[in-house]
Amino acid sequence: MTSIEVQRLTKVYGTARAVDDLTFRVEPGRVTGFLGPNGAGKSTTMRMVVGLDRPTSGTARVGGRHFRELTDPLRHVGALLDSGAAHKGRRARDHLRFLAHSNRIPARRVGEVLAETGLTTVARKRVGTFSLGMRQRLGIAAALLGDPEVLMLDEPTNGLDPEGIIWIRTLLKRYAAEGRAVLISSHLMAETALTADHLVVLGAGRLLADTPMDAFIRAHTHRRVRVRTTESGRFHTELVRAGFEAVQDDTGRWLVEGAEPADIGALASRHGIPVLELADEAPSLEDAYLRLTADAAQYTTTTPQTLHQEV
Repeated sequence: MTSIEVQRLTKVYGTARAVDDLTFRVEPGRVTGFLGPNGAGKSTTMRMVVGLDRPTSGTARVGGRHFRELTDPLRHVGALLDSGAAHKGRRARDHLRFLAHSNRIPARRVGEVLAETGLTTVARKRVGTFSLGMRQRLGIAAALLGDPEVLMLDEPTNGLDPEGIIWIRTLLKRYAAEGRAVLISSHLMAETALTADHLVVLGAGRLLADTPMDAFIRAHTHRRVRVRTTESGRFHTELVRAGFEAVQDDTGRWLVEGAEPADIGALASRHGIPVLELADEAPSLEDAYLRLTADAAQYTTTTPQTLHQEV
């Protein structure tokens, strides 16, 4: 089984530390989500893993070896870091044939990955005529070409339609189930939550979390229950007496922190309070991620109201 091992990895550009003493491991048999705000160091880390950038210090290895030491590297690591990497004047099939020949991969694999990525009918078209989604599929085809033990994809769903997003999700899960190591970088929290088993989260080049998905969400969120009743004042009084914390949103619903629906339903029943709505608001990956990275985001937006006040 092959893994990605990053050990005390650092990359400095001038006075900026893009990656700062980073250590983590991408294990085989699971999909690892690689998360972080813009500028967190995710792309730089992935580039160092495949030898496109040289570390200032530390190491990045695949199966215990540096990428440059791998013979026929596409047989070991399939990477999609830039969907625009293929020459625009080259036909899709020829692009894959060149990669296959240079890595001693059987020519039959070209047809197989074209079929797997849905590009068979456009195989003879030039890459420059492709849409963003088609270029993305071609990049994924190149990553799959060597049937590698490690897959490393940066924003794999970029440009894909809903069918394509479901396809790539299924593909990544299948590769992990076959015992391969899969690392995906993404800003799409909902899709990452559906795809990844484990998370590595960066902020300002440093490791913020390296943990299973469910443990990450539990550690950085709180459960809450959403309630709507016709006796709002009395309901709130009883909540406070029972030791619950609640806030009312702009629709009149009560949001009760750290509660279970059964507990709130039982409380309302004991006091004869009618309940029109009772729902469990399960915490999400997005909630947990935003809470953890709030202080690590390099680029943040300003609300229009605040912007107007500053002018």
